[in-house]
Amino acid sequence: MLRLNNVEVVYEKVILVLKGMSLQVPQGKIVALLGANGAGKTTTLKAISGLLKSENGEVTDGVIEFEGERLNGLDAETIVRRGIFQVMEGRHVFEHLTVEENLLAGSYTRRDRRGVRADLDLVYHYFPRLVSLRHRKAGYLSGGEQQMVAIGRALMARPKLVLLDEPSLGLAPLLVQEIFGIVQKLNQEVGTTFLLVEQNARVALRISHYGYVMENGRIVLEGPTERLLENEDVKEFYLGLTEVGRKSYRDVKAYRRRKRWLA
Repeated sequence: MLRLNNVEVVYEKVILVLKGMSLQVPQGKIVALLGANGAGKTTTLKAISGLLKSENGEVTDGVIEFEGERLNGLDAETIVRRGIFQVMEGRHVFEHLTVEENLLAGSYTRRDRRGVRADLDLVYHYFPRLVSLRHRKAGYLSGGEQQMVAIGRALMARPKLVLLDEPSLGLAPLLVQEIFGIVQKLNQEVGTTFLLVEQNARVALRISHYGYVMENGRIVLEGPTERLLENEDVKEFYLGLTEVGRKSYRDVKAYRRRKRWLA
């Protein structure tokens, strides 16, 4: 469904952040993109969703394709209409709007009122906690509830692909498990495809089908999640099982640039 081929991103025309970034997201799957702060994970999502321009960033090389069509150069609204919706890091909600108004804001590109109402009911089905909060202003919700609103708003756009940026950030462990459980159910029952950026590698890999490990703007490791969970290097550097003398993954593993995909 989604392909990034040797993508490079530059901020302020001088700061190179992504350095030959390549990944793929198959339809109907959850793909995890892991890495420490500053690795380039959020930049990758913004390159896909067309949000780089607001931060003086641009894709200077490589190709981003969605369902076989090139996304390079398209604005964010056009990309949303193509079926891609990004849930930003930090649970961005419209604080002075109610929960239901926030959810309906996600459907602004749609004209099928009956379908919008059906999808609103679907969101309440997967996030039952929001039913009793539907008339409360979103700014008064807890962090976990706001994250539910943010994901629900994305679903109201009826996306083909959801870009989910750090959904566990600042949440208690039980809420993290609840949010990720809902994401997994949406994938299994509705067929929603997710590209999941997350620092909590253990939780992300448990619900994902495939994972990429990123450092310094490049992919240094990839594979099916069951294989990554058993990988000793991943255990040491990303699952926090070895803290003493920890090094960067690239200090011990040589990075070899992957070949460009054949057209």
